[in-house]
Amino acid sequence: MEFRMLGPLEAWHGHTSVPLGDQQQRFILVVLLLHANKPVSPERLTETVWPDNPERRTLVRGYINKLRKAFEPTDTLIDTTPTGYVLRVNENQIDAVRFDRLRAEAVRASQDNDHRRAVELLRAAVALWRGRFLEDIDIDRVGGAEVIVPDESYHDALGDLAELELIVGDHRSARDRMRRAVHAAPDHQKYSELLMRALIACGDRVGAIRVFDAAAGALADLGVEPGTVLRNLAERARRGEPVSSLPSRPRAFTGRAAELGEIEAAAAAPGERRAVWISGAPGIGKSGLAVEAAHRLRSRFPDGQILLRLNGFTPNVAAMPVSDALTQLLVELGVPVEQIPDTVGRKATLFQSRLYGTKTLVVLDNAASPDQVERLLPEAEGCFAIVTSRHMGKPDISAHVRLSPLPRDDAMAMFQALTDPFRIRGRSADVAGLVKRCGYLPMPINVAAALFRRHDRWSLDHLLGLMNESGPWQEDGTAAVHASYHQLNDQLQQVFRLFGHLPGPDVDLIGAAALIGRDIADTRKLLNDLHEVCLLEEVAPERYQMLDSVKEFAALDPPPADALARLLDFYLVTLANAVSTAYPFDRTIGPPVNRESSPGLRFTHEDEALAWITAERDNLMAAIRHSDQGHAWRLAALIWRHFNTANRFADWIDAVESVRADDDYGQAHVLLRLSTANDRLGHHAKALDFAEQALRRWSRLGDVAGEAATLCALAISAMQLGAHDEAMRHFEAALAKYEQCGDLRGRAHALSMLGYINEQHRRYEIALRQHSDAVEMLRETGHLQGLAHALNNRGANRQHLGMLEEAIPDHLEAHEIAVELGDDCVAAYALTNIADAHRLAGRLGEALHHHELAARCAEKVDDADLRARLLRDRALTARDGGDLATALRLYLTLLDVAIGTGNRTHQSHGEIGVARTMHALGRHSEAVAHWDAAEAVFAELDQPEADEVRGERAALTCACGQR
Repeated sequence: MEFRMLGPLEAWHGHTSVPLGDQQQRFILVVLLLHANKPVSPERLTETVWPDNPERRTLVRGYINKLRKAFEPTDTLIDTTPTGYVLRVNENQIDAVRFDRLRAEAVRASQDNDHRRAVELLRAAVALWRGRFLEDIDIDRVGGAEVIVPDESYHDALGDLAELELIVGDHRSARDRMRRAVHAAPDHQKYSELLMRALIACGDRVGAIRVFDAAAGALADLGVEPGTVLRNLAERARRGEPVSSLPSRPRAFTGRAAELGEIEAAAAAPGERRAVWISGAPGIGKSGLAVEAAHRLRSRFPDGQILLRLNGFTPNVAAMPVSDALTQLLVELGVPVEQIPDTVGRKATLFQSRLYGTKTLVVLDNAASPDQVERLLPEAEGCFAIVTSRHMGKPDISAHVRLSPLPRDDAMAMFQALTDPFRIRGRSADVAGLVKRCGYLPMPINVAAALFRRHDRWSLDHLLGLMNESGPWQEDGTAAVHASYHQLNDQLQQVFRLFGHLPGPDVDLIGAAALIGRDIADTRKLLNDLHEVCLLEEVAPERYQMLDSVKEFAALDPPPADALARLLDFYLVTLANAVSTAYPFDRTIGPPVNRESSPGLRFTHEDEALAWITAERDNLMAAIRHSDQGHAWRLAALIWRHFNTANRFADWIDAVESVRADDDYGQAHVLLRLSTANDRLGHHAKALDFAEQALRRWSRLGDVAGEAATLCALAISAMQLGAHDEAMRHFEAALAKYEQCGDLRGRAHALSMLGYINEQHRRYEIALRQHSDAVEMLRETGHLQGLAHALNNRGANRQHLGMLEEAIPDHLEAHEIAVELGDDCVAAYALTNIADAHRLAGRLGEALHHHELAARCAEKVDDADLRARLLRDRALTARDGGDLATALRLYLTLLDVAIGTGNRTHQSHGEIGVARTMHALGRHSEAVAHWDAAEAVFAELDQPEADEVRGERAALTCACGQR
């Protein structure tokens, strides 16, 4: 007998349907099924079927007898007990119970990593459903709130099944299943997510975007925004194939079955430890195991596999800072460099949000310590990390796999797989001796096998003899590296030693040619020879690196000074050419490059120049840390613009804080850029000090262009701190200097900033002329970023003059330019200015819309001035709209930001905003301190608002008017 409740109520005996009688009889059967193998009293049955007619209790026995007669050909019984009627049935004969059992078995199969078995079980479970649970029965009548309707369990099972089908690679089944589910429930985000993942896996990116659009529309009807997972999937569909930076699988990977099992089990286990930590000695095969495991786990993590080398123990290379590591991870995930925030905290938040809802694997290779990786570990449930390190990890953040040398048989199998089997046939004892000489470590076994392959006339005895010449047997296995090194000719030995002193993690073919001092063709041959014997790894086409343990051996002898100088000259000359092409407006204040490099590259297009800077950034930053003073400060000053454009000021400061120039010229260049970086981070007093130090040096040098740029930096910091008169003097002096050296872009910048200060003091007509002159100059020079700033300033000034319809086009043009340049900071300023113009015109709905756009645009920008401006403008709109509570909260936050940075202008806006809003809320006694502070700050800034505040307070009869 089979009872079906997952749909209309049915009973079947074999292939025959069993008639269940009228509605009351069906009600009684449902109650018995819901309490299968448990007694149900006649009173309970009466209350269920005839809640208002308890006297009908006498009818229950008749219906029970009819059911018994219907079940007569089967083994299903309804027994009478002292406490009521019991339906005796094997619970597997009830589809709802069988559904729960199949789901539970699927969970256990999944936990055991048997995903295909889990798929079979869930398919069987889902197939039991024919409609809604007891869809022809009034649930309220037969149990009401006591009946747990399993419909949600069905939805969960359907999603779990599609998820597992994606894991096992059955993308089409998941796609077809979710298409039907989405059609039935278009606003079900999880279904849409799974369908999008299946479509992307099937190569239908356009279809995935259509699903997103449909889901967004269905959710919009409910007043709900699409979730992070849906948005991330849509971005991935637009971007293309899932990211994968895994190298190819290790050659002849052998053994480690137990360790691979531990890693796969950790990746499958639910819980908070979403990582596995692989530790062990140098050369033991940590990276190889991590890469092999990552390849085996690809189907489990279809949304991407990222490998990041952290350089924890790489000779001559500093361990990668957490900030840089997060930046590289975000770039791998498709975030444009210019949209990456500047602080570690905000980068980590963006990193986790991009992973949320995805199944992404992150391999963090060569970690220096648990502290280095803690912010890099995925928190999203579907993601996982594999970490390798010489040190042990923390047990609370990861499972742990500690590697020992390979078992002898596995080590022998590895060597045999890497060599010609005919050359070692019958030589098992010799192979055993050789791998023992290699310490049973994968890296030296690989090197020994490569050397043996290259010399096809050698015997194993000869190879062992060479390894024995390197000295007593050592557990680190360096004998193979010694032997391989000594087989190199003098030229290759020299190149090998040079690579041991590379200042960065890797080098491309042209950089290697500069290091070696040979032409490209010769360099390519030399590197290929080293690669052939596994002393060099090719990490990308014609880009090379050394394994850390090999690099340690190669770096034992000091490097020739001229070789490193050639490489640093190459980096310096090429970087100068790249910056000149990508940022032509910086040429007037860029440092001169008094070096030459025949391999140095030249660029004709901005894109190729930027691509080179991005590709070599880690090597350039390493060169800054490891080069002499002459190279270091020039490299730091040149790469500054790359960090400035990407709003990554803190990263640049961290990298160059130890740079020491040996003369006034170098010091002035570095100090000027330190001033600008600190000002953008809101450290105005510190920025002012750096600018003053720089100005003294430019003055001693008589460098007019340097003086002009530094006077502007001084003026900006002074203005932020409230010293407007001093700022005016500095801008006017800068304007004269720019005119003296014929720098039209610089003149425009100084004019626009003078206009901004005049605007603060309500000299609007003067300010408008200055802004307009600046706009025309910047159009002439073609400096788009400066033009966008000037247009924003002119538009804001026009708003003060009531020219709202003329102001908005200025801001729209500024926003268009900013979007073209990828400058989120300028774009956010433009949007908040547009919002302010709509507010002044009484269009509060439009204002709120543009505030939201501005806030979204500024999410990834760490700029204290921008944050304060957004808070002030949103507070004004909230107050005009009557939302005083929100306005007060925003003004108080503005005050916190202003006091934290020391910005007196923003503080004045915050104080008067809090005072007026508290007054409107009737909190007069609390407002007094803010009225006083606002009046004092406006007076200090010598702004007309000071008199206005006094007059406004004099007219008040509440406590706000008291002094």
